[in-house]
Amino acid sequence: MYERKILPNLNCGLDLIGEVLYGKWKIRLLWFINEGNQRPSELQRKIPDATRRVLNIQLKELEEHGLVSKIIYPVVPPKVEYSLTEFGQTLIPILSAMGQWGDTNEAHLRSVILKRIDVGSQ
Repeated sequence: MYERKILPNLNCGLDLIGEVLYGKWKIRLLWFINEGNQRPSELQRKIPDATRRVLNIQLKELEEHGLVSKIIYPVVPPKVEYSLTEFGQTLIPILSAMGQWGDTNEAHLRSVILKRIDVGSQ
């Protein structure tokens, strides 16, 4: 298991939320679970670029932070579903606002991201 060599800085709210949401797919996982995509296979279809292993790791971290809950049904084959906790649901308006900001500033954000990619490939 991974063990951190440097302890996180948790001195302000931005540090705390960064620690909880750090991970390439966590925000999308929260959003898709909120939309009703609760099974790991559904989440994998929604995020095809992510490996199942990485999704499982990030889902486990979201569960450890109290943002999602996992239900394992005792059937064969095992059935697993994720849902947002009451605490996790408090993040949805914030994620929605971030998404709206991204949509509003899409042209600018795309240009700076693509410029950075072009510079890095030269």
